[in-house]
Amino acid sequence: MSLFNFSNKYKNYLLFNKNLIISGILAFFAGAIFTQLYSEYDLNNLRNSFITLTIEYGVYIPLFVMLYYIDNKDKYIDKLTNKKNYSLIKQDIKKLLTAFSISEIVFSISKILIHYELLQLSIEPYKASMVGSICAWIIFFVVINYSIKTVKLFTKKD
Repeated sequence: MSLFNFSNKYKNYLLFNKNLIISGILAFFAGAIFTQLYSEYDLNNLRNSFITLTIEYGVYIPLFVMLYYIDNKDKYIDKLTNKKNYSLIKQDIKKLLTAFSISEIVFSISKILIHYELLQLSIEPYKASMVGSICAWIIFFVVINYSIKTVKLFTKKD
């Protein structure tokens, strides 16, 4: 299989993962900066871990939604009537919520546990956040890709 055939066959998966990576990288750095600054005002490592996760989600989710919409907006327009196909939109939102619910639970638990444990070991907060995020992201990518395949987010006609 040539690279061109591969990219055409898996275009939607590649775009989906591209959006995850872009939004994830920005959330990653926002979390690292925040946790370092926050650690100067509050020495509670568990609170730092939870609030940092919240900050990361505040960056990650809106950015991912925007990027996903940009890449997929044409998919939701009926080519005959040129109107939005609200049934397909609702169907895909349900699939995305299902896939992300499972994946985000796994990510959140992994991130908080790793971040907290590293802070307990007196690792600098920004390093603890970065290592926690990287480890949690590896697990997350496996779970989210398996989940979107399982819920059949992308079909052959997409």
